Amino acid sequence: MPTLLIADDHPLFREALRGAVARVLPEARLCEADSVDALYLLVDAEPDADLLLLDLNMPGAQGFSALVHLRALQPQLPIVVVSAREEPAVMRRALDHGAVGFIPKSADARTLGEAISSVLAGDRWAPASALDAPAANADEHAVAQRLRELTPQQFRVLQMLGAGLLNKQIAYELGVSEATIKAHMTAILRKLGASNRTQAVLLAGRLAIDPGAVTLPPEEAD
Repeated sequence: MPTLLIADDHPLFREALRGAVARVLPEARLCEADSVDALYLLVDAEPDADLLLLDLNMPGAQGFSALVHLRALQPQLPIVVVSAREEPAVMRRALDHGAVGFIPKSADARTLGEAISSVLAGDRWAPASALDAPAANADEHAVAQRLRELTPQQFRVLQMLGAGLLNKQIAYELGVSEATIKAHMTAILRKLGASNRTQAVLLAGRLAIDPGAVTLPPEEAD
């Protein structure tokens, strides 16, 4: 009995995915997450899952960073991105960062089923326009490689930093001391090759879908 993970914050779209999966694999066991934090817990709890259907724009996710991080944590887990961002360049970047497929949210039920079946059979699946788009550049790949070196907790700290939180706010959210967050920040800067918080966020922002829209963090001592 295959196990499929669905990660999307929209209940109606999760329902649509459940329906598409049920038509192709009526015996499949489905597990769902509505945020990135919930997804990390789900992936830990389901290490033998057969496929993850991942939305790019969930709470806690910033562009392709969650995809890159998950590929580092669970390299055996095939990931298909399912997104409303259907520009060929976005689809190609998802594939370049480790997704085995890309399904536009505008796809009909038949196409959804065809894509899921293809990936479970070991093939890649994406619209033809994705394969014709330019590949992700070398700088973006270099940043992705550095992000893979972060521990799960360091990655969460970086994501919260990118959301505009201060050290004390991150410490409160994670239930740790501010000194612990500062220690994480030191390690993050070292692994990313960044000299300060702003540079770290800008580097990680190269994996954003729209890098020009990255929000800079508030200033404070690292």
